[in-house]
Amino acid sequence: MTAPWRILSLPPIDEDLVRGLFAPLGGAAEVAFPATRDRAALLDALPKADIVIADFSGRLALDAEAVAAASRVAFVQMPAVGTDSIDVAALTAAGVPVANAAGFNARGVAEWAVGAAFSLCRNLAWGDRAVRAGGWPQMEMTARTPREIHTQRVGIVGFGAIGSEAARLFTALGCTVSYWTRRKRPDAAATYRDLDDLMATSDILVIALPRTPETKNLIGPERLALLPDNALLVNVARGGIAPDDAVLDALNSGRLAGAALDVFDQEPLPVEHPLRSHENVLLSPHTAGGSVQSQLNLAALVRDNVTAAVEGRDVRHIVNGMNPQVRRR
Repeated sequence: MTAPWRILSLPPIDEDLVRGLFAPLGGAAEVAFPATRDRAALLDALPKADIVIADFSGRLALDAEAVAAASRVAFVQMPAVGTDSIDVAALTAAGVPVANAAGFNARGVAEWAVGAAFSLCRNLAWGDRAVRAGGWPQMEMTARTPREIHTQRVGIVGFGAIGSEAARLFTALGCTVSYWTRRKRPDAAATYRDLDDLMATSDILVIALPRTPETKNLIGPERLALLPDNALLVNVARGGIAPDDAVLDALNSGRLAGAALDVFDQEPLPVEHPLRSHENVLLSPHTAGGSVQSQLNLAALVRDNVTAAVEGRDVRHIVNGMNPQVRRR
């Protein structure tokens, strides 16, 4: 009799949720969890696991040491789009396919980007804070040059699931939308521009691409300086693509009139960081994709992919070029 697949699910995904997702597998799989949420418990649990559902928060990272301990692991599912907390190269060298959850929150993140752009255009967060503090800044709001979003040129850096959905939503609002990505999309309903040209012609810049060695610091001081005066920045990508200090300098110089930031170089954002107190910044704790619908999409994607692995069918969203049919090690 074939032994059941042992699925190790790492925090912070709820344990009861995970049990429910894989209950239909019956005796074909068993679900396990680290005894505690710490490194020692992770390293203790990995040698007994066949499949790992990774920690999307990054607290229990699957680094090279963890991969070396995972001698039986045949498949790793990241319940997120980014794979920063996984040593993908080490897993690839070990012959282990890695999948992410591409597209599960694309609509949610795109809607957040549009909502944040609305807020920046009309100074909604600034006005809210002023009224809560006892003010009634009608004239000041007008002096802050509120904009109607349909008048804005929107540039989107990155044109995957999130970027393309954001382009569709901004276009529906009447915006002129352009994009940059490494490979031009012939079917895109937006205008392709090279990156520097995109920067120079964007009233609202939306960053929506993954962090890789190639994209780290991609939107640094030199590129931010290409933006039109009083441009707006919406960052729903990953920290380190547009470094926090460079964004802060652009805000202080007036190059940026406002920024909506869901991601940061260091998370949580340090308590004393000047971005926390800047009046022209809308802050979010990396939750742009945190809608109820996105979470339902994620649960279904993880369930379907891990079930496919157990049942010998191809898994989806492989990020390291490995065979999508998972085999025991």
